[in-house]
Amino acid sequence: MSELRTTAVIAPEDLARQRDYEKSIRAMFASREAHPLACVDTFGCQQNVADGEKLMGMLSEMGFSFTSEPKEADLVILNTCAVREHAEQRVFGNLGILTHSKRENPEQVICLCGCMAQEERVAKRVKESYRHVDLVFGPHALWKFPELLNEVYTTRKRVFSVADEPGAIAEGIPTLRERGVKAWVSIMYGCNNFCSYCIVPYVRGRERSREKACVVEEVRSLIASGYREITLLGQNVNSYGKDLNAGYDFADLLKELDGIEGDYWLRFMSSHPKDASEKLFRVMAGSKHVAHQLHLPFQSGSDRVLAAMNRRYTRAQYTGLIEKARALMPDLVLTSDVIIGFPGETEDEAMETVSLVRELGFDALFTFIYSPRPGTKAAALPDIVPRQEKQRWFDILLDAQNTYSAEKHASYIGKTLRVLVDGESNDKDFPLASRTEGNRLVRLKGEKDLIGQFAEVRITGSNTWALYGEAQGGIPRG
Repeated sequence: MSELRTTAVIAPEDLARQRDYEKSIRAMFASREAHPLACVDTFGCQQNVADGEKLMGMLSEMGFSFTSEPKEADLVILNTCAVREHAEQRVFGNLGILTHSKRENPEQVICLCGCMAQEERVAKRVKESYRHVDLVFGPHALWKFPELLNEVYTTRKRVFSVADEPGAIAEGIPTLRERGVKAWVSIMYGCNNFCSYCIVPYVRGRERSREKACVVEEVRSLIASGYREITLLGQNVNSYGKDLNAGYDFADLLKELDGIEGDYWLRFMSSHPKDASEKLFRVMAGSKHVAHQLHLPFQSGSDRVLAAMNRRYTRAQYTGLIEKARALMPDLVLTSDVIIGFPGETEDEAMETVSLVRELGFDALFTFIYSPRPGTKAAALPDIVPRQEKQRWFDILLDAQNTYSAEKHASYIGKTLRVLVDGESNDKDFPLASRTEGNRLVRLKGEKDLIGQFAEVRITGSNTWALYGEAQGGIPRG
């Protein structure tokens, strides 16, 4: 490990102790001749999905199998997201429903973890009002989940591990990925940006990067195992390496990973415009495996609102980045995140966002009406615009984006594109689901044995959200 690292790394002996707890729990169930089932329900972003895979990896080592039905489970885990109010209310609703399964099976253990659990107000509410919940821990304590669960089993007491910590790096946690086509690889954790509307820095701690060698080895192993798409994760991947003080940044990491032999695509998210660089775009443009796809959230087209959001760039700076990226990658697929109705935003400022969408032409947007998160600076700002008015602005934004997306997708008709077939769709006429290099959804006609392959697909139709096509052939998985 780097001697220059400025963030903590969990000691090998502490990690080894967690493996001992896993063995202890497995032995406990074996002595009862029990075959425990766990239900892991993950909400939110891809980082939460990656965390969920670690939870399942540790559970597998403890002897658990898995079910999607909470009533069947000996252990239920809600792995939560704190970014939006709607997700939070869903979680509390699910916790309430679990009172019934707990009543039917008093031995059932119920766990709340993830970003919501790290919020002090949430932990307090669960402690006081959801007394059937046995274990609560935040992202900082994920690495010691076996120890916490063992404490629940051995003491039969409720356990809370939600201390406010800057966070650390824990390598070697068992991971259970679904055998398939795509894999998520966290290259860093935490966030230092403190956008005024966002709770993430408060629940995931400060930015901390994994050592380069660990990331490279994980990606190399996944490619060797047959995964065809690897997505690198971080709250802001463009900040990778700053805490390592090794003169090695995200673009350098991307270039090194691109050198791994194999037939695969590399993606990454999320990117913050303030740290996106021409160096990064040049590495993407010159790579063999890095997808020419960029998800670069701009959030607002108004400089005043951007400043109030603490985004630390201007509309002109964002536009300049996109111009550089497109000059180097004319085939770039561009997506972004947008918030409408930020506290204090006027209609004219909301329409500045709409004008930026029309000016830059995004392939797709993830759009949201502002959701106040307690504990953030924006939550304390005056917010006098009625929800109905914000909805009207939002509908104008959606109309502008949907019109462009429909036109953009229609331009693909008649073309033949390389796609990665990643599963089945819910469309009986186009039974396979796939993605282009630009991450556009393509529903297609073809045989199931194409799943897991790259294939050439002739595009025959489109709508606002997807393309439709016919497979022309595939390359069998290695």
